[in-house]
Amino acid sequence: MSRLWDKGLPLDKRILSYTAGEDHELDKRLVAYDVKASIAHAEMLCETDLLNKKDCKKIVNGLEQLLVDYSEEKWAINIEDEDVHTALENNLIQLIGEVGERIHLGRSRNDQVLVALRLYMLDAIDEVLSSIDKLCQAMSLLKGQQGGISLPGTTHMQHAMPSSVTLWCEGFIESFKDATEGLENAKRRSNKNPLGSAAGYGTPGLPIDRSITTAKLNFAETQTPVTAPQLSRGKAEAHILFELALVMQDLGRLASDLLLYYTQEYSFIDLASEVTTGSSIMPQKRNPDALELVRATTATVHSCLNECLMITAKLTSGFQRDLQKIKAPLFRAIDISIESIEIMAHVIESVKFLPENIDMDEGLFAAEEAYKLVLDEGISFREAYRKISKNYIK
Repeated sequence: MSRLWDKGLPLDKRILSYTAGEDHELDKRLVAYDVKASIAHAEMLCETDLLNKKDCKKIVNGLEQLLVDYSEEKWAINIEDEDVHTALENNLIQLIGEVGERIHLGRSRNDQVLVALRLYMLDAIDEVLSSIDKLCQAMSLLKGQQGGISLPGTTHMQHAMPSSVTLWCEGFIESFKDATEGLENAKRRSNKNPLGSAAGYGTPGLPIDRSITTAKLNFAETQTPVTAPQLSRGKAEAHILFELALVMQDLGRLASDLLLYYTQEYSFIDLASEVTTGSSIMPQKRNPDALELVRATTATVHSCLNECLMITAKLTSGFQRDLQKIKAPLFRAIDISIESIEIMAHVIESVKFLPENIDMDEGLFAAEEAYKLVLDEGISFREAYRKISKNYIK
């Protein structure tokens, strides 16, 4: 088994283990994307007469077969491979022979990593958007069924002005829809084709055509100059992580509201028994553990953003192996965000507001009384404010 950089020299197994890190595990989700990009690259080589049609067809057929074989667990990415890119090429050569060695012409593992990651990120963003849409649907259904129930609006954790389930739901729905716009904007940085930039300095003397792979992979544009892709590493990832951090921040606040409303002191809501857990010692307990974990997960996603930003900070231009470490926080944040959003949608479907427990005390209407004085008596708001405030001075 050879590595893409192998020169026939010995390698310390401890160094291999340390430098390969988690990539052989993390890259499982990138197999289909590396196959897709490799096919586009082979077809580009063929269209520029750098690979004959017979060899191109053999390579493409081999890659397509390897994708099927991978889904059937006929091969795997091992630590000896280091990553999906080496594993795929080694298995291609084993499957179709020497022709498979021609696939690496005009590319580097650097732009292979980038193109596979960007194709993955574009799909991942769509998956997050789908999850947010489900959550908004659940919130809209709650609004439609229980929106007429009054709620005390609070400021400083004190009763402030009248609100309602409708207003409460709509506030979060708007926040999540705003998040979808942010995630759509995050696609811009992922939607640039890095393939053909190779190790960051192009392919001098080799007449490749990067616009061909851009079209075949449906990227919005070709990233130029060739030095730009390596400088951009971490930016698309950080942009997605930033938007996920904002989503999780809103999700955490939604969880905090529901946790407060579920306390015996408030008792504004009931949750279906199916979405609560129990205590190992107290027979009466029904615990909203899922909501607490959603709230805690906000910190996890924020830390993933910080990790990504700190890895790329102060690196010189060009590729550095530090960039390999961005994968883990990126994948972790995407997975846990999707899971948390979908769990919240599931919990929201079980929320039942209890209007009999919701006290709309008269103080909530003080501002409305002041506005009424302004309209009825033509006095200034400040004078009306002072008059009404006297009714609440203890």
